[in-house]
Amino acid sequence: MLAQLQIPWGPNDTPTNIAYPDTYSGFAFQNIGQIISNAIPIILALAGVGLLLMILSAGFTLLTSGGDTKKLETGKQRLTYAVMGFIIVFAAWWLVQIAARIFGLTEFQSIFQ
Repeated sequence: MLAQLQIPWGPNDTPTNIAYPDTYSGFAFQNIGQIISNAIPIILALAGVGLLLMILSAGFTLLTSGGDTKKLETGKQRLTYAVMGFIIVFAAWWLVQIAARIFGLTEFQSIFQ
């Protein structure tokens, strides 16, 4: 469907109508909610991949410490921070789910499915 835009000037100083589409459907997302609902699984997947990489890095540091207490502590801290970071990400997702169910926010329930 084309809408009409009237420009008060044109050839010979007469008003000119310009047709343009009233909606642009070239974007895959129509609102911010669709962007967020498509980004949540990606963010959670990236958090899981980040956890895996951090665990591998911490394990490598622990295995190659060779008795060096500083490297051993670095490996332990890296492992602790990786697990705690993932717990924080998961807890945030979980708390939003619980709050959405308690308060009946169906929009949030549909975003995080």
